[in-house]
Amino acid sequence: MKPFFELVAEDPGTGARAGILHTDHGDVETPIFMPVGTQGTVKTQTPQELLENRAQIILGNTYHLYLRPGGDLIQKAGGLHKFIGWPKAILTDSGGYQVFSLSDLRKLSSEGVRFQSHVDGSKHLFTPEKVVEIQRQLGSDILMVLDECTPHDCTFEYAEKSHQLTIEWAKRSKDRFERTNPLYGYRQFQFAINQGSTYKELRQQNLEELLKLDFDGYAIGGLAVGEPKSDLYGVTEFVAAQIPKNKPRYLMGVGKPEDLIEVIGRGIDMFDCVMPTRNARNGTVFTRKGRMVIKNSTYKDDFRPIDETCTCATCRNFSRAYIRHLFSVGEVLALRLATYHNIHFYLDLVRQARKAILKGQYKEFRDEFYSNYQVIEVNQTQKPVKRRK
Repeated sequence: MKPFFELVAEDPGTGARAGILHTDHGDVETPIFMPVGTQGTVKTQTPQELLENRAQIILGNTYHLYLRPGGDLIQKAGGLHKFIGWPKAILTDSGGYQVFSLSDLRKLSSEGVRFQSHVDGSKHLFTPEKVVEIQRQLGSDILMVLDECTPHDCTFEYAEKSHQLTIEWAKRSKDRFERTNPLYGYRQFQFAINQGSTYKELRQQNLEELLKLDFDGYAIGGLAVGEPKSDLYGVTEFVAAQIPKNKPRYLMGVGKPEDLIEVIGRGIDMFDCVMPTRNARNGTVFTRKGRMVIKNSTYKDDFRPIDETCTCATCRNFSRAYIRHLFSVGEVLALRLATYHNIHFYLDLVRQARKAILKGQYKEFRDEFYSNYQVIEVNQTQKPVKRRK
């Protein structure tokens, strides 16, 4: 049997890597972007549309799926893949980010996290063990351990306490994972999450303890939560360099296209973010030249596709003017077409990055990206002023 992660190539001029995750729901070529399907769906998209865009893995969220529709119902359906009609790989987050984002509704202790449902106010307890058991019910290919995502501006003392809690929870998660078995006849893998805020000393201590437990993969959490870019990139590079080459590296919650370009060059293999789907629903699309607010009146009579170099179904069949019209009149199709395009853009971006890594030309690929892409929003009815990052 092939190992879970196979390292295929390393770019000689950067830290960029190309690899393959071998799951029982198909191979996943890295670097890879995972569209976010928090509640069992990538918003506005059908599984078939995701497959058209060559998605290889999507993300679900344990917290949300536990509350609705519930692990028992999903188990009765035969697991999350069958319940949502998705044939390829799934990664489920543990709910640790919700511990961070719903801080007013939760209480942390060494036992776990007690929280109040944002849906109906009911009270629940997530322990590391329970989170593993729920993800066994879901049947995701990759399970994340329970952790605490700290605020970016937390004190060293708070980050240290949180890092110790994360280690304790990781040990308990690994123990429960090893004492239980998959429910649906295929393999599941478990990732740990490195924490420590922006304090490299804590990040290193945390990672050293996690590496002793020999998880199938390692994620870097607690970033992309408001910290400066220098911290995002610096901490990512620092941690990624210490993760063994034979383990996949996952940077959670990232991000903007330029962030993907930067962290791929720092050795990251996997990413997720709601940005392409959420921005699409709000009328912002991504192109090779930068972001475009397609709702703007600028595009009222612009009959070109969103991106003239894009080959996705949205760009092949519909104009900026038409999509802008759909947003103006509140038609749901606007959300679907914009989301379809954005997912295509992100997945194509990481595919092109992988090709460059395999050729040993990632630096050239990065330079070409920035020669076209504007980090600020551009008005694409005129020739934009090129502005390097």
